[in-house]
Amino acid sequence: MGEPPIFTTRAQVFQIDPRTKMIWVPLSRQAVAVSYFYDATRNSYRIISVDGDRVIIHSTITTNMSFTKTSQRFGQWADRKANTMFGLGFSSDQQLTKFAEKFQEVKEATKLAREKSREQLGTSNNHSRASRADGAGEGMAPPADPADTRLKAEEKPKAAVTPSAAQLGKWELELQTLRDSNAQLSSALQDSAASVEQWKKQVCACREENERLRQRIEELEEQRRETDGELEGATQLKRTIEALEYKLRAKETEVKDLREQTEALPQLRWECDRVSEELGAAERGDHNLEGEVRCLRVDLSKSKRRRRPLRSDLKSFLSRLDRKIDDLREISQGLAELGTDED
Repeated sequence: MGEPPIFTTRAQVFQIDPRTKMIWVPLSRQAVAVSYFYDATRNSYRIISVDGDRVIIHSTITTNMSFTKTSQRFGQWADRKANTMFGLGFSSDQQLTKFAEKFQEVKEATKLAREKSREQLGTSNNHSRASRADGAGEGMAPPADPADTRLKAEEKPKAAVTPSAAQLGKWELELQTLRDSNAQLSSALQDSAASVEQWKKQVCACREENERLRQRIEELEEQRRETDGELEGATQLKRTIEALEYKLRAKETEVKDLREQTEALPQLRWECDRVSEELGAAERGDHNLEGEVRCLRVDLSKSKRRRRPLRSDLKSFLSRLDRKIDDLREISQGLAELGTDED
């Protein structure tokens, strides 16, 4: 296309998966230029994006299209002619907003252009009907196509009566109009044929790209399954290593305790020897004490035997003492009575 773009931005291009209608398939690996173009020949607007030498978007905007924001940085629209849906991922919400505003602006311009084209078509039809009516009044058949009209217009001056200057000018104007229309239709037909060939090439390229992407997706899925198996094995191995490390730490702690006990073994032996010596000394002391106890028991027996006569002597002494006390008591009473008598 020779015309310059009327608006250009950068975004990553996606296309809906034709099988699932749910998964977005990336058409570009990174952000590429996405532009609006105006086709003056067809009086239409298009969105075109090229990634390297590949045309990844070629969408003609119609009045029934709508651009939808699905997130802050992603938008999409459906192209029924291409039987697909395009999506654009922007780096900022400002870029998405500008693209959406431009889409609405171009859509309104397309609507106005279509209405204007209909008005012009209605005016042209009225003019053609009027011309046909004039031709019928002169006894001529209505033209079927531009070639027949041109031949009939060239033959009429020879077959009919000499026309007036006004009719001749009208026929020449109609002939020129038909020639221009024929040229425009031929050019449009050529452009359409070229566009169809280009679209066929694009469709074949898209199919090849889709097949390549499908194969690549299958390869990635296979790699993912293999990676999942490896990850599961790695996770199991990690758990085994953690269990072994835990056992190793427990063994290291046990070895450390045994090492500390081994280091304390000489001290324990010394204490055992000391305790053994003290125990021997205590045992010897016990033997000595047992001898002393036996001696004390012998002395106690001897003392008991000596205390028996002393006990009888003590009782005898206490008996004499009681009698002496009684005697003193009687003497005291007698003295007391003597004192009373003297008074």
